[in-house]
Amino acid sequence: MTAKSDEGAEHMKKPALDSRIGRDLPFAFGQRFLDSEEDVFKHNAWDNVDWDAEQLEQFQLSIEKQKEEPVNEFYRNEYNSKPKKYWDIFYKNNRENFFKDRKWLEIEFPSIFECTKADSGPKTILEIGCGAGNTMYPILSKNENPELRVFGCDYSDVAVNLVRSNENFESLNAAGNAYSSVWDLANEEGKIPDDLEENSVDIAVMIFVFSALSPEQWEQGIANLKKCLKPGGIILFRDYGRYDLAQIRFKKNRLLDDNFYVRGDGTRVYFFTEEELREIFCTKGELIEEKIGTDKRLLVNRKKQLKMYRCWLQAVFKMPEA
Repeated sequence: MTAKSDEGAEHMKKPALDSRIGRDLPFAFGQRFLDSEEDVFKHNAWDNVDWDAEQLEQFQLSIEKQKEEPVNEFYRNEYNSKPKKYWDIFYKNNRENFFKDRKWLEIEFPSIFECTKADSGPKTILEIGCGAGNTMYPILSKNENPELRVFGCDYSDVAVNLVRSNENFESLNAAGNAYSSVWDLANEEGKIPDDLEENSVDIAVMIFVFSALSPEQWEQGIANLKKCLKPGGIILFRDYGRYDLAQIRFKKNRLLDDNFYVRGDGTRVYFFTEEELREIFCTKGELIEEKIGTDKRLLVNRKKQLKMYRCWLQAVFKMPEA
């Protein structure tokens, strides 16, 4: 997600090299840099703000404290055995809050919108964890390609019904541009979404989706995803990073496993590192790493003089050509 500065070139002094990952920054995560701590409350957000040793120690202490009172065994089994139940409830309770365009998609993942051009030819996009279609419909709203197919799939029946209730769905479906079905990314039967042919997907979009799986489901999820992708197909990934504010804020009776939590609404969330993504998708999943980056952002409440550190991971993985 990119937030452009209104301050001009004086906030663009930082070099494009990120020594933490040893390569050019793979994504343009924003251009408002905090050069002086005295300026911290002049704006609502700052980009690429790293943590110092003291902050990192505080984050680690918070997580150690969470381990003192994890979720008890009864509720751990409840949340891990019935995740669909809680996602259905989530969408029922929030159905009015999800029809919002993700305008940053076109900036961070331009390859999606290349598929919408009139002369792009046959293209298939799979949005996994589509919710109410927050990625699917912004793509289709710009589409000029009659041969584009967009599949919106979600674990929740309620979410898929929201997608299908959109006023544009029937006409888009009739034209062969839009499809939606209930699909469990980590299903043990190895099924792929309804109406989708194996190895037909050019782009799979996973935005804050993989974190909802338990670590035991990762291998099956990758295997099922690879059945969908064509040779050379890509995965566009964005999810929660380790020590994000949401992780640090968890209190007692929320920890299910290391870096894996249950929210107050019963939905689950994992917080990743870059190294874990490489292990999951590349070393074990045998996909090719195109890009991985960490988006660290400092949000501030100027009225209350509060600092809030957010951390997200963004990546592009590729299916081998052969």
